[in-house]
Amino acid sequence: MKFEKMHGCGNDYIYVNGAEYSFTPELKSRLAVKLSDRHMGIGADGLIFINPSEIADFEMEMYNADGSRGEMCGNGMRCVSRYVYDHDMVDSTEFSVESMGKIKYIQLFLKEGQVDQIKVDMGEPILVPKDIPVASNQERFIDETVTVKDQEFHMTAVSMGNPHVVLFTNPDQVLEYGPTVENLDLFPNRVNAEFVEVLDRSHVRMRVWERGTGETLCCGTGCCATAVACILNGYTDREVTIQVIGGEVHVHWNEEDGHVYMTGPATSVFEGEIEIDV
Repeated sequence: MKFEKMHGCGNDYIYVNGAEYSFTPELKSRLAVKLSDRHMGIGADGLIFINPSEIADFEMEMYNADGSRGEMCGNGMRCVSRYVYDHDMVDSTEFSVESMGKIKYIQLFLKEGQVDQIKVDMGEPILVPKDIPVASNQERFIDETVTVKDQEFHMTAVSMGNPHVVLFTNPDQVLEYGPTVENLDLFPNRVNAEFVEVLDRSHVRMRVWERGTGETLCCGTGCCATAVACILNGYTDREVTIQVIGGEVHVHWNEEDGHVYMTGPATSVFEGEIEIDV
């Protein structure tokens, strides 16, 4: 199987042109587990297939490192966008990509003919608890106090197509509390957890524990959820730069249309071929 290893601010996935392979979802799930292994496989946070789509220009089919299917991946969306442009699958710098039936709109910014930054219209954030989902009867789950092990955290829940909870605390607590937060009964489908420190009105520092993967160097949807949570709690303005271990992602929650716009890089690491058992 031919593949390309790519990353968005260190959040790395294995990318495959799905049009070239007729794999079942079960096989794709098993491949995600096997190939994501950083010692016995290629090494990645997951596996993404780039497929034809009936409702957009392309479809992104994402699997986490544990084989579970992911609804949305912001860094993955940017890398898919660069992949299709670099591989001459599209001749425009504006196009659309579907993930789990939801369509995102892409704008590429070029520098000397090469993709430099990718802007993704991530749509409106979902704030109703039952739709995130969160097991709560509140109209919104904002600045709620939740005890995790021995500590109280202020949490705000947001969905960007996948569930997130933002904790305003020391980001370096991610390894100690991330696994427990992911699996709290409060979150029926598990959750991605962002541990956030506000630096000023336009900059925050974040570390993320991703559902089904563990800590990653960046999470695109997590950056979007972080910005939305910061704005809802009055900590920042509507344009926020998220500092993650792997770099920076810029997020703008547009007041006019309610959409969240994420801008950041996508980097190709290498291309290769690997034998797989089908």
